[in-house]
Amino acid sequence: MADFEPRIVGFACNWCCYAGADLAGTSRFNYPPNMRIIRVMCSGRIDPSFILKAFHDGADGVFIGGCHPGDCHYMSGNYKTQKRVVMLAGLLSSLGIEPERLHLEWVSAAEGQQFADAVTRFTARIKELGPLRIPHPKVEDEHAIEPA
Repeated sequence: MADFEPRIVGFACNWCCYAGADLAGTSRFNYPPNMRIIRVMCSGRIDPSFILKAFHDGADGVFIGGCHPGDCHYMSGNYKTQKRVVMLAGLLSSLGIEPERLHLEWVSAAEGQQFADAVTRFTARIKELGPLRIPHPKVEDEHAIEPA
């Protein structure tokens, strides 16, 4: 597992975290290249199904970056995100997936170094956890529908 390179999906708020990621890149801050960023207008627009689909489709971790509390351009999007992450952590746990594979970070547009540090820490944590293995329940009924 020493060769394991995690696949991480990152959802980044357009106004803060995405701008922070851009600053990290233009400032040439070093951080692992494992994360693929999806820009969203607000972290509050990230539907829980997006997170579950990312894991289903092979992500080893999901990173959500949003505006600091009180700084959301859409007033309460980041508060909604925080509640959803708590809910999703419980759901992931009940599905047999470590809740630590989902991470929420507040990053402003001026915090490029913080973004790079957060991605570095999260990537290291996912490396420690190893590849995601989604447990599939045993099916006793031979006529049951198999997962796609």
